[in-house]
Amino acid sequence: MTALPAHVSIVVPTFNEADNIHALLTRIAAAVPDGVRAEVVFADDSTDHTCAVIEEEAAHCPFPVVLHHRTEPAGGLGGAVVEGFARATAPWIVVIDADLQHPPELVFELIGRGESTGAELVVASRYAAGGDHGGLAGGYRKLVSRSSTLLAKSLFPRALSGLTDPMSGFFAVRRTAVDRAAREDEGLQPLGYKILLELAVRCRPRGVAEVPYAFGERHAGASKSTAKEGMRFLRHLITLRTADPRARAVVFGLIGLSGFVPNLALLWLLTVASPELPYAPAEIIANQAGLLWNFALIDSFVYRNQRRHHRRTVRLLTFAAVGNADLVARIPLAALLIAGAGMTALPATALSMAIVFTARFLVVDRWLYRRLRGRATAPVAVPGATEPVPEPVPDPLG
Repeated sequence: MTALPAHVSIVVPTFNEADNIHALLTRIAAAVPDGVRAEVVFADDSTDHTCAVIEEEAAHCPFPVVLHHRTEPAGGLGGAVVEGFARATAPWIVVIDADLQHPPELVFELIGRGESTGAELVVASRYAAGGDHGGLAGGYRKLVSRSSTLLAKSLFPRALSGLTDPMSGFFAVRRTAVDRAAREDEGLQPLGYKILLELAVRCRPRGVAEVPYAFGERHAGASKSTAKEGMRFLRHLITLRTADPRARAVVFGLIGLSGFVPNLALLWLLTVASPELPYAPAEIIANQAGLLWNFALIDSFVYRNQRRHHRRTVRLLTFAAVGNADLVARIPLAALLIAGAGMTALPATALSMAIVFTARFLVVDRWLYRRLRGRATAPVAVPGATEPVPEPVPDPLG
């Protein structure tokens, strides 16, 4: 007999959470309302015995439990969530941490709020009226959480206007929103553990609601919030912000300007250490320092998701060639504008710089780091898994 499709898929990303699995599944089972069909999908990156515990506990669960252990934890916790989405079968997907700082009893309240409001995204918020972030350990983590929220909202004022807690890891999203993001542009490409930010910016959900909650103490295990994850978060912000080509051009220009610092520093060092070295060769050598600086920042932050098209050596050599061509082309182009168009030196120089910058940006953006459409993160076929439900199931909470 074929099992009926689930109303709700609960996606749980895990990394060494063996001691939390029993309590988590027990509380989820107690929270499922009568008549509601739920499934739990574990997307696991663990290096301990978490998988074995999940398999043992799954045998006693009153609902299906899907375990997907990733051999390559690409994208961190956010990448695990996306792979969990691919294995979820229900029209509502709830993302929750395994450490019980997110109360499982709130899962179906999130879905109920989504059904009553028609929202595609419902976020459990620590900062909405009635919420509490007391479970954050120490003043440092609270400061980091608040600062991250303010930074994200300042960079994406429209996309995050309806959210008080865009850093939340506890939310419900309709599959329609996830599928729409997978079809558009390059799909979901999370980095680190802030998957909600990725969803809110890339999916642009049609309707957002919040449910306040008290962020609890960790049940067991260690926090995954580290300095490395903080750097991932900053890189993720830059990647999302530069998804628009106009924003990429601005960031590209700002990074280019910052390259004057290593350029001038090396030029000063060369002219002081080797006063017999002529200025022209010194400037050419110093320009390479600026180009290396620019390449490192642009390659690591602006075009992190487009590096697969060319090897790193090819990217570096091409970037350097384009940058040096910029230096060579600017002066004759300005001279041509002065002689041929009758312009004075200042506007001719400014226009030549603008033309050369635009050409350099287009070569780098459209060829070196070209964005291939149709490479979205699509649902992954799982042997024996139920196919995704094509039409939304009526309100699971009645």
